[in-house]
Amino acid sequence: MTSSSIVLLFGTFLAGLSKAFDMGLSTRCVSIPEDLSMCHDVGYTEMRLPNLMGYSSMAEVVSKSAEWHKLLNTGCHPYARTFLCSLFSPVCLDTFIPPCRSMCESVRDSCAPVLACHEQSWPESLNCDRFPAGDNMCLDNLGKEYQNKYKELPKATCQGCPLIEETYSYKTALDAFCDNDFAVKVKLARRKINQGLYEFMTEGPVEFIKQGQLFPYDTRNMIEQWLRINDNCGHHMIRHSRSMVYVIAGNVQHGKAVVNRVFHLQKKDIQLTLATRKWRHHKC
Repeated sequence: MTSSSIVLLFGTFLAGLSKAFDMGLSTRCVSIPEDLSMCHDVGYTEMRLPNLMGYSSMAEVVSKSAEWHKLLNTGCHPYARTFLCSLFSPVCLDTFIPPCRSMCESVRDSCAPVLACHEQSWPESLNCDRFPAGDNMCLDNLGKEYQNKYKELPKATCQGCPLIEETYSYKTALDAFCDNDFAVKVKLARRKINQGLYEFMTEGPVEFIKQGQLFPYDTRNMIEQWLRINDNCGHHMIRHSRSMVYVIAGNVQHGKAVVNRVFHLQKKDIQLTLATRKWRHHKC
């Protein structure tokens, strides 16, 4: 979400400040520090302490917020960052403006399965029942037009890693294309961002062999999100510093994209190249 959009959101609620959620705490305004990186460029530069999580020291705020960086990096919900920053670094106004219950529920429903994938549960401190149900005295959810577009896009999901197929016949690949909703050819790479932490990415365009329910303008983001959510799969697929090319086939069910087959495309790979050519005229 852009900074101007967040500023507009806060401006929308100024008329209801006197009735907004207030913890009855004696608070102070402080600058959002550089090391509270997840809440940079959110449309304001000052926050209240203690915050809506009950943290009274900046050291605690920074330490606790860092635990959410990996989840935010998965892109599990477009409003997850705004939701968390409204709690960790609430804007410095006359009173607290909490997120609405509907926003919490929307973020929770999208992000809790990602946490579960990494053997974590949605924390009780973010129980959505603690937030107001009204839409006028709290930060509302995404606009309906954006919500509808977001719901249409296939989402990556947590899953077990499919076998990386190194040797195969062109018939095996053709059968995989027939059995799955989509098949794409993509070059994958990784780069080190911290000690022991890597970021996975696509390089160049995604080539559609079978498009299915995927959207050309979003498939690259969906693949990168799949790698971030299932980072153990990413480490198996991209084992070296050099990029690697794969053909990935899978299904989209109830808006969730699941990868079922992964073919490693190597140099002078005749079988997979032959399969992609024959697919144009192949009848399943």
